[in-house]
Amino acid sequence: MTGKRDTIIAVASGTGGAIALIRLSGPTAIAIGDRIFTSVSGSPLSRSKGFTVHFGHIRNEADEIIDDVLVSLFRAPRSYTGEDMLEISCHGSTFIQREILRLCIREGARMAQGGEFTLKAFLAGKMDLSQAEAVADIIASDSRAALTLATRQIRGGYSKEFTDLRQQLLELTSLLELELDFSEEDVEFADRTRLSAMLTEIEHRISSLSDSFRLGNILKNGVPVAIVGSPNVGKSTLLNALLNEERALVSDIAGTTRDLIEETINIQGVTFRFIDTAGIRDTADPLEHMGIERTLQRVRQAAIILLMVDANDPSEQIEAQLQSIPVGEGQQIALILNKSDKATEEQIALSKKTLQQKNAIPVLSISAKQKGNLQALTSLLYDSVHADESLRSGQLIVSNARHHEALEAARGATHRAQNGLAGGISGDLLAQDIREVLHHLGTITGEITSQDILNSIFSKFCIGK
Repeated sequence: MTGKRDTIIAVASGTGGAIALIRLSGPTAIAIGDRIFTSVSGSPLSRSKGFTVHFGHIRNEADEIIDDVLVSLFRAPRSYTGEDMLEISCHGSTFIQREILRLCIREGARMAQGGEFTLKAFLAGKMDLSQAEAVADIIASDSRAALTLATRQIRGGYSKEFTDLRQQLLELTSLLELELDFSEEDVEFADRTRLSAMLTEIEHRISSLSDSFRLGNILKNGVPVAIVGSPNVGKSTLLNALLNEERALVSDIAGTTRDLIEETINIQGVTFRFIDTAGIRDTADPLEHMGIERTLQRVRQAAIILLMVDANDPSEQIEAQLQSIPVGEGQQIALILNKSDKATEEQIALSKKTLQQKNAIPVLSISAKQKGNLQALTSLLYDSVHADESLRSGQLIVSNARHHEALEAARGATHRAQNGLAGGISGDLLAQDIREVLHHLGTITGEITSQDILNSIFSKFCIGK
């Protein structure tokens, strides 16, 4: 992105609404506003105070009224971008929006690139880089959990943690580098025992943040849930029941589902991405075999696996199916006894008891066709991600892949510093490892950054923000 002192303009609202919002920011924003806008009060914007709203008309070159608008005026540095800024509220007509953009561009503004308003805010010191990224996450959030994570990040709790870590690390490096100035006198300003304790604490805090990414990622992007089982066990029926619509094709013919069907469901503010998979069985049909291969691939990617079985099947047969499902590290599996409406309570109770004794996993009986006990299933899913506990506790949860990558690099450098300290390496080499930790943490908040990183981050923003 170029021309940070340019005056930029863009539509900041979505399409199709009755009202549209157009943003204009930069050193000539107010002057441009005065050339195309006439307030009914007769007072020009250039003579008005910030944080004021003005009603009037936008006029074109022929002095024709394009629209009656409200103009909100913000003066530097007390604006979102830190610059003089106008927000024009006009009617949602695409013609009106295009005309206002055209008039402003004719007067010297240029169209903003994606994320350029927030980039200006970052460059003006209005927010750090992690807070700027949270702006995009707030816009993209489609669940309460994702919004909570982004809001917590933009309000600065995230930044405070990294600032505190960097301050401790800077203290360590300053003491180590002070020793270099007195190297001929062989003195130690940094007590090695205290240094080790501080590095241990810092590594623990970095590890805790990095390890939270698994939860943060699924809360932000949705919890992937794979529904697996034999053909005709009721997987598609369950998906339809959860969605309350006929999304997946249901048939008595085995092997109907040959491709993956994915749908999202919001459960208590958390998005779950359900994947209805092909029934797992031995088959000579090449198309069905391809569907089964895709099923096994998605099972490996799922956070939660729901193995559906027929409640009427013998427990030995159910056990064999359970053992055939590969469960990786960090994955959870639950056993769903379907068609409970066709089995006796005694039969279901015996199956549950037998299976739970052999496997330390949840076992739940439902009737997908009759929509029986689905509330228990959704509660089981919600509880399995511990979202309520994590979100209410206020703990910091990392949900950004770039931040996670930087934290992993910082963790590695901290670990090397610990090993070096234990091995008695010189202070200058130890300081170098600590400076590397500082570097990686600095890339998260933006103390250390490059134009390439900024372009990569802000190019993903929508235009107008």
